[in-house]
Amino acid sequence: MLTRRSVLAGSLALAGAASLAACGGSGAGGGASNDTANLDASEIKVGVAMPTKSSERWIKDGENVKKQLEALGYQVDLQFAEDDIPTQTNQIDNMITQGVNLLIIAPIDGTALSNQLDAAGEAGIPVISYDRLIRDNENVSYYTSFDNVVVGGQMGTSLLTGMGIIDKDGKDTGVTGPFNIELFAGSPDDNNAPFFFNGAMDKLQPYIDKGVLKVKSGQTDFDTVAILRWDGATAQTRMDNLITSTYTDGSRVDGVLSPYDGISIGILGALKGAGYGTDSLPYPIVTGQDAEKPSIISILHDEQYSTIFKDTRKLADAAVQMSVAVLKGETPEVNDTETYDNGVKVVPSFLLSAEIVTKDNVEAVLVESGYYTADEIK
Repeated sequence: MLTRRSVLAGSLALAGAASLAACGGSGAGGGASNDTANLDASEIKVGVAMPTKSSERWIKDGENVKKQLEALGYQVDLQFAEDDIPTQTNQIDNMITQGVNLLIIAPIDGTALSNQLDAAGEAGIPVISYDRLIRDNENVSYYTSFDNVVVGGQMGTSLLTGMGIIDKDGKDTGVTGPFNIELFAGSPDDNNAPFFFNGAMDKLQPYIDKGVLKVKSGQTDFDTVAILRWDGATAQTRMDNLITSTYTDGSRVDGVLSPYDGISIGILGALKGAGYGTDSLPYPIVTGQDAEKPSIISILHDEQYSTIFKDTRKLADAAVQMSVAVLKGETPEVNDTETYDNGVKVVPSFLLSAEIVTKDNVEAVLVESGYYTADEIK
C-alpha cells in the first residue's frame, strides 16, 4: 500500500550542504565504507550518471549536481547516456573501475543495473538513486526524489480544474459532463511512472465512476497507456491512432492526462494535425510535468494547459547534501522510510514537493524564482 503524504520541503541551501548530516554513525547502506570520512574533499571523486541530454531537465540536473559538488571541493565525473541502457551500464562500470568514492545515478531502466550495483557494493561504493528508484538490488543506499504519488495527484487535479469539474479550491463545480478524456503514462521501465499514474487516477477515478469523465477509447490500464522512454514521437503516434480509431463519430477529446511535457508536445502535435487548436475546435485540456521550456511557451500560447514544476535545483541540493553526509560517514536526513520499496529493501528517502503551473502563475513560480528569465519563455 503506497503511503500518500505530501512532504513540504523548504529551500535547501548549498551553504548548508556540508552541515546537514545528523550526527552519528552511518545509516542503512549509507556509510562511507570506502574510507572517505577522513579524506579531504579534493581527494574524493563522485560519479554522476544521468539518463539523457535529450531532455533539458536532465541537463540541468546533472550540471547542478556537478557544480555544487565541485564548489565543495569534490572531483566529479558527470556522464549522460542518451537513453541507451548499454551506454549507461558501461559508464557506471568505468566509474567503478576508475575508483569513484560515491555514485549518484538517475537510471534509464531501474531494473537494468544489478551487475553495476553488485560491483559497487563489493567495492564499498555507496549509491544514491536520483529521482528514479533503482530496483531489485540491496546496494541502494538512499533515494531522493519528489513525492511522486502527490505529483501524480497534482496532474489529475490540474486536469479536473482545467476542465471546470473542480474549482481552484478543489471543490466540485457540479458539472455533469460527460467529458471525453484519454490517458497517457510514463515509461514502464521507470519506477516513478506507476506512482504518477496511480496518483493521477486517485483523483480521476471517482469522476469516471460517476460518469462525469469517460475514457472513450476504453484504454485505462497502465501497461496499455504507458509510453516507452517517455518518447514524444511515440506519444504522438498513439494520439493519432486514438483520434482515428475513436473520434470519427463527430465527438471531441476534452482532456488528456499527460505525465511529461515531451509527451504533451507530441500529443498536441497529433491534435493539431487532426484540426484542433481553432476557435471552432479548441485544444483539449492537456497536462504535463517538468516545466520544460517548450511546454511553458505552449502554455502561454493557450495550447498545453498545465505542467508540474519540480524544482530540480532543490533536488540537486538534496542529492549533494546526502552525498556529503555519506562521504563523511554520517547519516543523511531522510523524511520517508516506508514508501519506496525497490523489491529487495525499503530505501530511505528524502522527498520534495512540487507545484502545479498554469498560464496564471508562470511568472510568479518560474520567472520570479529565477528558474527562467522572461526572455527565455517569450
